[in-house]
Amino acid sequence: MLRTLLLGIALAAGLAGAASAQEVTLKIHQFLPAQAPIPANFIKPWADKVSQESDGRIAFELYPSMQLGGKPPALIDQARDGVVDIVWTLPGYTPGRFAKTEAFELPFLTASGEATSKAFAEFYDKHLQDEFQDFKIIAVHVHSPGLLHVKGDGVRKLEDMEGLKLRGPTRMVNKLLEALGSVPVGMPVPAVPEALSKGVIDGTVIPWEVTAPLKVAELVDTHTDFAGDRGLYTATFVFAMNKAKYDSLPDDLKKVIDDNSGLAASAWAGRVMDEGDIPGRKAAEDQNNEIITLDAEETARWKEKAAAVEAAWIAEMKEKGIDGEALVSDAKALIAKHAGESGTQN
Repeated sequence: MLRTLLLGIALAAGLAGAASAQEVTLKIHQFLPAQAPIPANFIKPWADKVSQESDGRIAFELYPSMQLGGKPPALIDQARDGVVDIVWTLPGYTPGRFAKTEAFELPFLTASGEATSKAFAEFYDKHLQDEFQDFKIIAVHVHSPGLLHVKGDGVRKLEDMEGLKLRGPTRMVNKLLEALGSVPVGMPVPAVPEALSKGVIDGTVIPWEVTAPLKVAELVDTHTDFAGDRGLYTATFVFAMNKAKYDSLPDDLKKVIDDNSGLAASAWAGRVMDEGDIPGRKAAEDQNNEIITLDAEETARWKEKAAAVEAAWIAEMKEKGIDGEALVSDAKALIAKHAGESGTQN
């Protein structure tokens, strides 16, 4: 009898040990192909690092290209509602919902992806926690300076924007495109190749980084960049976890997630965006596309036009009871601080 009891206790202990070896499996859902820079060089290594530091007690299942269903704008609610555990997405895919976040999408603010992502992480800590209170935010970041990728003769001066149908990623970028004379067409980035090939749009604004996995260089003829140390625009991203799932973790596993969240994770994602620009630009060169850089005088004309977008956003925030002017001022100061630390140039 005693021997049977001891065997039962040992068996139960063994089963408990096996169960504790992998306590939780988290599903990560996002909209880009697995080989794109962020999925391949940030999300997967991040997941591997967390799994290793948890001694295998946290495991991950990665679902690229919306494999679990829905369109990219649905991702943020999938995380909030617990349909999935973690998402990587753009707040701007749900226009107006994360109003203060748009401060980082205003024209000609962004430096490199890494420097601006560090600034955005600080900005999140100071100003955005209320907007994302329904989530455990692992990282916030931006892409490197976005530029124009256009069919035909392309954009060589401000007047060339007139009437161009250009895809924009977010509400603020679409307002910028409209102010510059083009016809903005909002759509998530996976829809860009088909829209270009079918003539739905004449071009798109995206960073070099995402042009390679989407093969954009094969669908356009020119790429237009700008003089100076600030890019035309950027878009904001969040790596966000379902709050209830995070809260359900034991304290030691929460600490593993916490240790891999915040400024360092945000900087990592921004750095991956910067590094992803290199093969993107090379693909355009290999395609013999023309890469145009507007000089300082022409760039100044664009900045003058774009200033109205910033002023309008500040006025809109004031109507909502938000001090947009203070947010913009702090965003600019934080970007200048981190760009200065890294010596970043556009």
